[in-house]
Formats: sequence, C-alpha cells, structure tokens
Amino acid sequence: MYKILLVEDDCDIRELICDYFQAKSENAIFVDTAYDGQSGIEKAYENSYDLMLLDVMLPELDGFEICKEVRAHSDVPIIFITARALEADMLKGYALGCDDYVVKPFPLPVLFEKVNALIKRSKGLVRLPQFILGGVTLNPNNGKVFSNGEEVTLTAKEFSILKILFENKSRIITRDKLITKLWGYDSDIDERIIDTHIKNIRKALGDNSKLIKTVRSRGYVLEE
Repeated sequence: MYKILLVEDDCDIRELICDYFQAKSENAIFVDTAYDGQSGIEKAYENSYDLMLLDVMLPELDGFEICKEVRAHSDVPIIFITARALEADMLKGYALGCDDYVVKPFPLPVLFEKVNALIKRSKGLVRLPQFILGGVTLNPNNGKVFSNGEEVTLTAKEFSILKILFENKSRIITRDKLITKLWGYDSDIDERIIDTHIKNIRKALGDNSKLIKTVRSRGYVLEE
C-alpha cells in the first residue's frame, strides 16, 4: 500500500480526492489529510509518505513553505494542487523542488495517473533508458557512469550536469540554465562553479572528455 499526504483546506476537495483514490486504487493508496499548513508539516515530520499533495493557499503555513521545509530533509515526490495559475507561482513551486504543479479545477483521473506515475518513478518501478554517446554510458536508474567500460566516480552535482547534457544532446546548454536546474531560480551561485564541475567531469571521462565541448560565451554542448 502507498501512503500519501494531502494538505488541503477545502473539505469538499479533500473528500473527493480521498474517495476517488481509495476506489480507483482498490485501497492500494491510503490518503492521509491535513487541513492547514501547520498540521501538514507536523504530519510530514511524524510520518513517512510516498508522495505529498499540497495546496498553496493554506492557513498557518502556505504550501510553498511546507515544500521548502520538507525539501530540506526529504526527496519525497511533491505535487502542488492549487488555483494559483500564474507562471511566477509555477516557477516558484518548481524552484522549491516540487515535481508537478496542477491547477484547479482538475480532472480526478488525471491527478490520479500523475500521482501513480510519480510514485512508481520514485520507487524505481519505472526504468529510464540508458544514455550512450561515444565511449560514455550514463545509467539514470542506478546513478552510474562508465567511460570506455570503466566506472567513473562523479559527485551528485557532476552526475546531474552530465545527465542534463545527455538529455539535451547536440544542444547548447548555458551556465545559467544549469544553475537554475541544479540550484533553483533564486540562487546566486557563481557561474564559475559550473566550469569547475565540467573540468572535473572531463577529467573523470578521460579520453571521452572531448565529447563535452565549450561554446565560447554561451555554455556547453555534448556531441561527437
């Protein structure tokens, strides 16, 4: 059984989601609920959940504050469900570490499928394809990288940078974009830290370092 936490101050929405998820999953998903931000964060600290559904506009603490607190110590999947449809709110949610942002009103079947898919991905039940270019292989399922058949050691940030480059193969990725993806929109990280990470990745890849090309004044591109 999967256990999710729904933090929502609208009683009708809480009941609809709980009833639908229980029936649709045939009791395979249990929905715990909280009606305000304070009780929501308390439950998040006291219990272990497979996913969290957060409204943004809540009494006591808003959903953004809850997300920020939870992300400080947990990578549990988080989906915002909210009437706030402004692009700035969505970007803030993603910058704080949410996995999806669903705007009310939403179809319950769509929300259910999003929750189901995200839980399966987080549990490793959905396997992502390996990335291969030249002599480099990156496996997103186990976090391993091989260069000419030899496993190489990268930090978490270096692995993430290489994965982003693989996902955008043959496209120039700016330093700003890498910083945003790794540290969020509001970060004040110096661009030179990206250059340092790239230098370390190249060193680890050895002969295959030539796959990562510097585009002057713009960023980096991964290509043969």
